[in-house]
Amino acid sequence: MTDTAVPVTTRKDWSSDQEVRWCPGCGDYSILTAVQLLMPELHVRRENTVFVSGIGCAARFPYYMNTYGLHGIHGRAPAIATGLAVARPDLDVWVVGGDGDMLSIGGNHLLHALRRNVNITILMFNNQIYGLTKGQYSPTSEVGKVTKSTPFGSLDTPFNPISVALGAEATFVARTHDMDRQHMMETFRRAHAHKGAAFVEIYQNCNVFNDGAFETITAKANRDDMLIPLVHGEPIRFGADDEKGVALGHDGKLGLVEVADVGAGAILVHDETNHGLAFQLSRLAHGPHEPTPVGVFRAVDASEYAEATDRQLAAAHEQKGPGDLRALLHSGATWTVD
Repeated sequence: MTDTAVPVTTRKDWSSDQEVRWCPGCGDYSILTAVQLLMPELHVRRENTVFVSGIGCAARFPYYMNTYGLHGIHGRAPAIATGLAVARPDLDVWVVGGDGDMLSIGGNHLLHALRRNVNITILMFNNQIYGLTKGQYSPTSEVGKVTKSTPFGSLDTPFNPISVALGAEATFVARTHDMDRQHMMETFRRAHAHKGAAFVEIYQNCNVFNDGAFETITAKANRDDMLIPLVHGEPIRFGADDEKGVALGHDGKLGLVEVADVGAGAILVHDETNHGLAFQLSRLAHGPHEPTPVGVFRAVDASEYAEATDRQLAAAHEQKGPGDLRALLHSGATWTVD
């Protein structure tokens, strides 16, 4: 919710007095910095901003923001945020959590917040591991991952968070990474501006328990050839000289091509409103060791949950008259037990 009358703020205004306690070198620091630098640019009030988290390293985030915050229980941050956003649609509600918190015990809550299109901004830190509990495999860990809980290698097929969000009909779905502050800030800015449920996956390095998980694609020397920027209305090209691209094959599947081989006209133009295209793009890479799309996969307008709830209540009041909550609470037992 923007307010043109808000006072001018700086990063310092949005930073709490709490000592930031993550492992030295953790990618969470860069994400926190990106958010704290972005907040003054959003022209929102600190007293109207809430960060909700669950359990995990990422869940410490609310302590470091000079806003309202709620450190919830494991996996329940999307559910808590749903109640808050519906009851107080005037607030900016952010949800912060890791891949374990949101896709394991919290998977159910995440899916329903997305499908309902609740007006919340969800930042999911994906380091493909459980960090806080010391290195167990997570729902995004690759098959064969050797950890303390999978000493012979994980047998589980990992979730693709972007595909999961798209399958839940999320109206805004994006991906960024912790090595590019400007890209994070612009992605978060777009997510915040979206009316409805916005889901952002952030590739985040855990340098203690899963160091270098994304280095193949996010290391500065590799980005040109390994990160595929998605820009609405523009051809999907990448490489130092945009010499590579994404094209639709005769089999109906997306593939990577050399522009010189197929011609510029054959390169696919990105369309954020095309759900099927977004899903295909989410499946383009089989893991963070192949050229991987980053940016906004999908952004569409749809009915927002709190507004739909208000319309339904207004219609009910028109038909039956306003309810009396006090009378309901004092109405006595509603059933008899013999």
